[in-house]
Amino acid sequence: MIMKGYRSGFVTIIGSPNVGKSTLMNLMVGQKISIVSERAQTTRNRIAGVVTRKGYQIVFLDTPGVTGAKNRLGEYMLRVAYESLKEVECILFMLDASKGIREMDEALIASLRERAGDTPVVAAINKSDISTFDGIETVRERLMKESFIKHIIPISAETGRNVDKLETLLAEYLVEGPQYYPDDMVTDQPMRVITAEIIREKALKNLRQEIPHGIGVEIEEIKLREDGINDIGAVIYCERDSHKGIIIGGKGSMLKRIGSQARPEIETLFGTKVNLKLWVKVRPDWRNSPNALRELGYNDD
Repeated sequence: MIMKGYRSGFVTIIGSPNVGKSTLMNLMVGQKISIVSERAQTTRNRIAGVVTRKGYQIVFLDTPGVTGAKNRLGEYMLRVAYESLKEVECILFMLDASKGIREMDEALIASLRERAGDTPVVAAINKSDISTFDGIETVRERLMKESFIKHIIPISAETGRNVDKLETLLAEYLVEGPQYYPDDMVTDQPMRVITAEIIREKALKNLRQEIPHGIGVEIEEIKLREDGINDIGAVIYCERDSHKGIIIGGKGSMLKRIGSQARPEIETLFGTKVNLKLWVKVRPDWRNSPNALRELGYNDD
């Protein structure tokens, strides 16, 4: 049912890896629904974040960072990012003011010029809190040369600078339509998926540089006991035996650290105490396996 005067719509957040897309969406939604890491391409799937205000609802689509694909998983992530540009009311293109316009950003600008069509594009120059004025202006001047970009605004997803102004700007592109999600719903992601992502985030935080892109997390069990505690069993997959040892750590120290960091956030998510059990299994080259990608939620069809 469409309420008279009610506006709604979808906004895709797209950008190169590590420009702060997930941080911004989490801030706008008001809670953490997309994991954040300093590692590039932390986000692997399209994740919807719902912002409901009086009179309107914005459904943000957080997407994987756009860069060259090195395997089937990378190809899948690239498709997810570009598919999300279709049938949305607005595209939010994010850049990192502290890095400037890089080659990968130029490639994405060229792609958006071709793919955006009639969909309005708003450019958010993020990390303005750690960039110089000249750095921000250099990015702005480059973007002003692109006629398909309708607005350019410097923001900080970390401090919240100008994020309210950005939301007001994006809301202008909403159209009269239904409220797609209930007031208290902030994401379309199942609890099982968010749980797996929390575990993966803690692994990303703690593991060596060469390992994180080669790990995936599968939730094997979620079972609520009569005493109100949730038993959750999860498997962390890696691609090499040598990586398995690193993930487990001496006397299980690394695995315990990942679990102890993940558990409080999972308990907040479920609203219960959680008994979290983690295992590590080797699955060689899983990022190039269609079956493995499907099983881990990256539907490579």
